[in-house]
Amino acid sequence: MNIQLALDRLTIPEAIRLTRLVESDIDWIEVGTSLIKEFGMDSVREMKNAFPHKTILADTKTIDNAKYEAEISFTAGADIITVMGTAPLITIETCMEMARKYKKRVMIDFLNTSREQQESLLAIEGAIFCLHISKDEQELMGERAWKNNQTAAGYLTAKHTIAAAGGITLDSLPQLLASGIDIAIIGSAITKADNPSNVAKQFRKLAKGGAFINE
Repeated sequence: MNIQLALDRLTIPEAIRLTRLVESDIDWIEVGTSLIKEFGMDSVREMKNAFPHKTILADTKTIDNAKYEAEISFTAGADIITVMGTAPLITIETCMEMARKYKKRVMIDFLNTSREQQESLLAIEGAIFCLHISKDEQELMGERAWKNNQTAAGYLTAKHTIAAAGGITLDSLPQLLASGIDIAIIGSAITKADNPSNVAKQFRKLAKGGAFINE
């Protein structure tokens, strides 16, 4: 399992400083939607410049204007962009086409998609698929959120690359690992921790099949 660090509601210097604390224990770096909205492609560019050896995901949440958003993201240094599964099919297909052009990748966000939409999208070759619990669902629905958003779990197969996002903790990670999730997208559990480095190390141990040790 790869660990993707989600950086949101930070300044760019804060995001770089925090990532330096945990970079040895994470695999991918997500430039969150809030950073992109507040600081534009500079947020992607500066994170790639600071961590050129890491996979950088730009959480653009594209739902329209796919060619433009994909192009500015990839040229700024993003290795992966996100597109919403609820976007028009032509938008998703255009993102995939642009990724092939730049030799990059696309993550399709299943947030608020139906089972029918998910089954259709899973036929897209080369995409990463993200089971996503939104911030609003986490804060307002609590534990009910995951129960209401795991409709894809029963028909995912080993051929799919699957990410999970939304309130993942040290307690919930083993269940995701057992279910075959390939990428755990972790935000506040690390970024808001008193000791981000220690918590990231614990996530790394669990992701590699180890046991939790409170250091």
